[in-house]
Amino acid sequence: MNISQEIAPHLPYLRRFARALCGSQTSGDAYVVATLEALIADTDSFPTTMSPKVGLYHLFMASWASISLNVKVEAELDAVESAQHAVSQLTPRSRQAFLLRTVEGFSLEEVAVILSITVAQVDDLVLQAGREIADRVATDVLIIEDEALIAQDIEFIAQDLGHRVIGVARTHQEALALAQTKRPGLILADIQLADGTSGLNAVNELLQSFSAQVIFITAYPERLLTGERPEPAFLISKPYKTDVVKATISQALFFDRKALA
Repeated sequence: MNISQEIAPHLPYLRRFARALCGSQTSGDAYVVATLEALIADTDSFPTTMSPKVGLYHLFMASWASISLNVKVEAELDAVESAQHAVSQLTPRSRQAFLLRTVEGFSLEEVAVILSITVAQVDDLVLQAGREIADRVATDVLIIEDEALIAQDIEFIAQDLGHRVIGVARTHQEALALAQTKRPGLILADIQLADGTSGLNAVNELLQSFSAQVIFITAYPERLLTGERPEPAFLISKPYKTDVVKATISQALFFDRKALA
């Protein structure tokens, strides 16, 4: 099996990571493209001592740290995207470790390899990220989920983090009605709802009226990772782990705070 076949299954998830790290699809995808271009130019640069997924993320982080690639990416972005990218560049390395560990699910040892640091340093960075995120002001949360037990579990998770849940919507129309009572700062949404309506369509309609962070929690992540339309920066696959949901909520709100600071 050649390198392209080995890394292909991991590219959608690398793109998800890149978007979360950058805060936008355009800039995240630009870094992924730059990484792949560098690999094509020098296939020997792929670390054969690592697993394909770890090696791919290791190369991506090397591209991220490259000043020449940063300049290239900036030149390719429009003014709005460049502003978002400039903000993301201010994010400390703790955020990289936090995303790799809690959202992408790498072990401490794997994160250490990806970032070329020690396991102890990874542990310190993740703890630092947790302290930074703990400073985030709580927000109002709208849950769009048709399965009662899952909706209740997600509600408990959000409340355990100190957030206020304004309600749970099982359909597109219920989501619109709840958002009229109080506009949430965070939306946690499935994409397939009880009456056959789409959580994605509900979210898109809501965001026409107000701004909010969105995290999709779905059993069908491939429907959102197509590359054919704007994709979410924050996406969790079902079945999910509680720690991953907590981490993703904190990360989404943390980026929002950094962007508005």
